[in-house]
Amino acid sequence: MNTEYRYYDVRRVRGEATHIDIDNTRIEQAGSVFYDTALIRVLGPFGWGVLSVDGEAVADLTTHETLSSEYIQKALQAATLTNERIEIAETPSGIRPVPAMKTDPRDITLEEKANILLDIEQHARKDEIVSTRIGYIEKAEQISFASSHGDGYEYELVRSGFSVMAISKRGSLSQMGYNREHTISGIELRSKHHLAAEAAETAVKLLDAQPAKGGRMKAILDPELAGVFAHEAVGHAAEGDLVKEGSSILKDHIGERIGPKGLTVIDDPTLENFGFCPVDDEGTKTECTEIISDGIMHAYLHSKETLAADIGYGIAGHSRGMPGDIPIVRMSNTFIAAGDCSYDELIESCQNGILLMGSRGGQVDPGRGIFQFNAEYGYLIENGELGQMVRDVSLSGEILTTLHAITHIGNDLKLSAGYCGKSGQSVPVSDGAPHILLSGAVVGGSDV
Repeated sequence: MNTEYRYYDVRRVRGEATHIDIDNTRIEQAGSVFYDTALIRVLGPFGWGVLSVDGEAVADLTTHETLSSEYIQKALQAATLTNERIEIAETPSGIRPVPAMKTDPRDITLEEKANILLDIEQHARKDEIVSTRIGYIEKAEQISFASSHGDGYEYELVRSGFSVMAISKRGSLSQMGYNREHTISGIELRSKHHLAAEAAETAVKLLDAQPAKGGRMKAILDPELAGVFAHEAVGHAAEGDLVKEGSSILKDHIGERIGPKGLTVIDDPTLENFGFCPVDDEGTKTECTEIISDGIMHAYLHSKETLAADIGYGIAGHSRGMPGDIPIVRMSNTFIAAGDCSYDELIESCQNGILLMGSRGGQVDPGRGIFQFNAEYGYLIENGELGQMVRDVSLSGEILTTLHAITHIGNDLKLSAGYCGKSGQSVPVSDGAPHILLSGAVVGGSDV
């Protein structure tokens, strides 16, 4: 017996992924894998039915042929398992042009890439460095999409990047330095040797740094750590699916002041950075969203489904999925917009406190509204001037309290690229900020 559907879409991803991993001058992995997969979503009388098939099975859909009834009925078999009726919103369609690459990493052979990376790694092998590791990843994907609404698109996007880590040791003390770079413009590996040298230099300097003393104090966050706060603490809490299920501290705060004047937090998939999306994975046109606008909670990030749920203002176009996986609400390029304070003005305004640099991960609970992030290192600020380097330092607190604690926003916005994990899926993103100054920050160290 056939079941009626209300909507379907098909997303096919054909790709080649290249990985190179080098550990202490030894190539552990160097090779490429190819994939071609398609995900069919069919909205039945109540909920979604999902079917994953080989990409070739839906090749004709790139010419806007109708999806076969066989696939529709197979997907609908899963849709009949739910009695919860799901609605989806009508959203604008359209695709943005993919920016041209400055250099195509595919023009360099696998052997050449490995040799360049081995040479880069040598720049990290300095005195007191006992271990080095370097990794390279390159993904070239051709994405095609079609829906029962008549929307369709095709595009190709190549992402590439690498990371380098250096471990120093003196006696029983070990420290780490780390650097990375990812881009959609085509990474030029031959000019990246300095990143390995900088990672090693940081690792060695940290051997002489003192453990930080914890407490409540003024703290300046550098663009990387402030960007992590924008992404992890604000961005995830603004994702419409988390808001819908009641797992966000930002639920029901649209229109309320949650930060100081001048604070604007943005997620912009149109920005030509690592999280760039020419169109989202539901076929919705991508647009910039101001999550926080001048200190006011302004908008959530939405998919077609969360927009229809009427949980709060925002626009769709923020739905992303890995190849063969269901698209969910995700960030893209998330950042705190630049203010008008110079770096020197921030240091002077801080007077006595700490400058926190870089990020070594951490954790956040967007439902409870708490976070803890580890900085790579820091510098004490004494009488408005930078003092000694410190290590083993972190930042923690409540999201809303910390937003209100921002007193100065720098004018030196910088974004960093990487990957974000959620619900078992990892997607490319960028996050960033200018330097920002917090009052009464909870800084973790050796004696909190």
